[in-house]
Amino acid sequence: MKKLSRKPRATSRAIARKAAFDEMLPHYDFRGGVRGKYAARYEEGTNLVLLEPDVAARFPDAASVNRALRALAEIADETKPKSRSRRRTA
Repeated sequence: MKKLSRKPRATSRAIARKAAFDEMLPHYDFRGGVRGKYAARYEEGTNLVLLEPDVAARFPDAASVNRALRALAEIADETKPKSRSRRRTA
């Protein structure tokens, strides 16, 4: 006997979930929308960093974090060991 393979049935919950994603609610109005308004900003990308709570408590905003990191980078640049050129003597 040949067994017929059946496609698994979607549950009513899955059907309702799909319908929720597929349907646009009537009160949404995009007539004043601008296509690609934030596309350039999105292409620039973002670099989010999550600070630990004790570190975040010391910095009230992004500008203060940036100032501190720039100062640290400047100190690190000043204290870099200078590379020595090695000459081979024959």
